[in-house]
Amino acid sequence: MHDLRLLPREFRLLAAGQALSWLGTGFQTVALAVAVVLSGGGPGQLGLVMASSVVAMLAGTLFGGVWADRVQPQRVMVLSDVVRFVAVGAMAVMFGTGHHSIVLLCALVAVSSGAGSFFSPAMTALKPMLVPAAARQSANATLGLLQTSSAVLGPALGGLVVAGFGSAAGFAVNAASFLASVGTVVLIRTRAERAPREGMLRELAAGWSEVWHRAWLRDGILAATGYHVANGVVLVLIQVVAIRDLGGARAAGVIAAAEGLGGVVGAAVALRFRPAQLLRAGWLALLLMPLWVLVYVWPSALAAVVAGAVLGYTGLSFFSVAWDTAIQDHVPHRLLARVASWDTLASFVGMPLGAALAGPLSASFGIDRVLVGCAAVLALASAAPLLGRASRTLTRLAPEPQPVEPALPNDAEWRVLAVSGD
Repeated sequence: MHDLRLLPREFRLLAAGQALSWLGTGFQTVALAVAVVLSGGGPGQLGLVMASSVVAMLAGTLFGGVWADRVQPQRVMVLSDVVRFVAVGAMAVMFGTGHHSIVLLCALVAVSSGAGSFFSPAMTALKPMLVPAAARQSANATLGLLQTSSAVLGPALGGLVVAGFGSAAGFAVNAASFLASVGTVVLIRTRAERAPREGMLRELAAGWSEVWHRAWLRDGILAATGYHVANGVVLVLIQVVAIRDLGGARAAGVIAAAEGLGGVVGAAVALRFRPAQLLRAGWLALLLMPLWVLVYVWPSALAAVVAGAVLGYTGLSFFSVAWDTAIQDHVPHRLLARVASWDTLASFVGMPLGAALAGPLSASFGIDRVLVGCAAVLALASAAPLLGRASRTLTRLAPEPQPVEPALPNDAEWRVLAVSGD
């Protein structure tokens, strides 16, 4: 296990800035829903705002990967954060002054989300530049721990702030968190070597070629696409079950907290558990997620669902660390951001599709049957990559040799050096 204080200064700067940024995102999550509803909007308008975010993310993510591989990733991250600061700050001004426009809100959300689609692959490219190879798993686990903790604390604190001061205050906190991220990223001095540009389409194709010719990567991303379609269905239906059958909004809040706790536990496990075949361990850990889905069907009791949420999200969090570390270890750095963008695209395409299918499927087959079917898809998607030898046998990179520091001269040697003038 690597103490955060022992990791390089540049990584600690990144971690501090992102912790504040992730915390601020939790404020926006609450502020956005409250702002739309209290300004007279309903589920349709809130859905339109959320759809604007997803569409912008889908439109930008591949281009974000190309640009992060073309220029220094810090530059992309800073520009992205500045754009998000302006967009979210404009939301704060709009609701603070009482000027409500759903069209303008959708546009601002799309701008913020589109900028975020450039930030994510750039951060993926930056992370392995800041730590030695032997510390990558610990670094990824540390970031995972901070992100999942922020996902729990952010909405809780955001709810208090928005309840006390209104949605504009929540947006203002989120905007300030992007400035905090800028302040830390600009202090990171690491530089990456960049190849000459070859044209957008050619560079996009090079990223996909890297995915396709690495069996463990190709199998994993294809499995993730199916996984996220099923997960999109699940994330809609379990909210219905929680609110209708398990205790309403209180139950939904308790379950969300349990999911966050599971994410923290999984990241903590990844800090300590360091198998040579880390990716294989990650896929096996992901098999805990179908169990979480099944407890909504049987026994369908709040205590069981809470326990299943902790267990399932522990596996998901550990898998995320394993997957990120494998990509950083085995994908050439010049292609890292583009590969990450293809990976992200698989997730963002699958989840909205699954969310759209949730209503028709549950109407035709019933919620319980659909959840059981989705659990089976999640299990198949988690196990399928392990059928390939590449995913089962992929190993961590050998630790980089540590430089041997020269011993300091003793007092007698210092005197000799002083006399000789060396």
